[in-house]
Amino acid sequence: MITPAIRFQRKDETGFFRELKNRIDNYFEENKLTKTGGNRMVWKAIGMLSLYLLPYGLILTGWFGPWTMLFLCIWMGAGLAGVGMSVMHDACHGAFSEKRWVNKLFARSMYLVGGNVYNWKIQHNTLHHTFTNVHHADEDIAGKAFLRLDRNDDLKSTHRFQHYYAFALYTLMTIAFHIKDFRQVWNWGKDTSRKVFIREFTMLIIGKLFFFAFLLVPPMLLLDVTIWQVLIGFLAINLTSGFILSVIFQLAHIVEEAEQIKAEEGQIDHIFAVHQLKTTANFSPRSRFLTWYLGGLNFQVEHHLFPNICHLHYKHLAPIVEKTAREFEVSYHIHQTFGSALGSHMRMLKRLGTQP
Repeated sequence: MITPAIRFQRKDETGFFRELKNRIDNYFEENKLTKTGGNRMVWKAIGMLSLYLLPYGLILTGWFGPWTMLFLCIWMGAGLAGVGMSVMHDACHGAFSEKRWVNKLFARSMYLVGGNVYNWKIQHNTLHHTFTNVHHADEDIAGKAFLRLDRNDDLKSTHRFQHYYAFALYTLMTIAFHIKDFRQVWNWGKDTSRKVFIREFTMLIIGKLFFFAFLLVPPMLLLDVTIWQVLIGFLAINLTSGFILSVIFQLAHIVEEAEQIKAEEGQIDHIFAVHQLKTTANFSPRSRFLTWYLGGLNFQVEHHLFPNICHLHYKHLAPIVEKTAREFEVSYHIHQTFGSALGSHMRMLKRLGTQP
């Protein structure tokens, strides 16, 4: 089964989420707003894609020396991460536009950054968003080589120093995903029809070939560089994007306040909305730059409660969510600065590496 047999408490006895949804709906009605991004998201997508593609165009001109081209590759990596967080993410959640075809179109930006839409929608939209920080159900915290991100996983002697070496491993995220994508399509294909499996496996192969050809072939044909220089540039792009994407995820879910849950006998003893608040944290809510660049993922609480609402609205929804949570005495985790969230994550890594 793709979806684990885990059940949340169904009855909202306090009426918390019902009241919260009413307040959120009233916000959009009173301000005459749609919950998707509309034209603002199209312009933002153009800007983010430019952050990724513009430095690539400059590289292919051959005007620059090796060190400048390396810098441009790092810039590309930051752009790649930005496309993933600010364009593809909303589109895959159906929050980019009210038009389904527009969401599908911008979701395909996943192939420009080396991902796979089918896998993403299962692992992220279905598993991570439903079973956030749940042992054996949320793949984002489970089974990491040399890392213990789930307190319910076995503690090994190597984990003792993970708070020192974790950030080096974070750089490998996008590279590891190229291998992981094949494993996931193969495993999840067992729970689909043969037709769907063949289609998605074929799309996976085509997508990967496109990504590698897109980044590797033009420099080899157009520039007077060695294969090793091209590979170093490719690594710089992926190590940069992997580091950014990994750290941003960790600051939302692997911090001291965010709970990690083991569903005893397949049951979680609170409603879905409360679960999201218990297992998720915000950070840097006042940073305009981070909110823009991260696609609102510094407002992870609001995103997990309302994933079908565009991230452009999160900073306005956050005060409503926090006020309602406080009134109903429900957890609302927030770090006011990036530094405090990073410190909390590092302390959590140390705790997970030393405490059974």
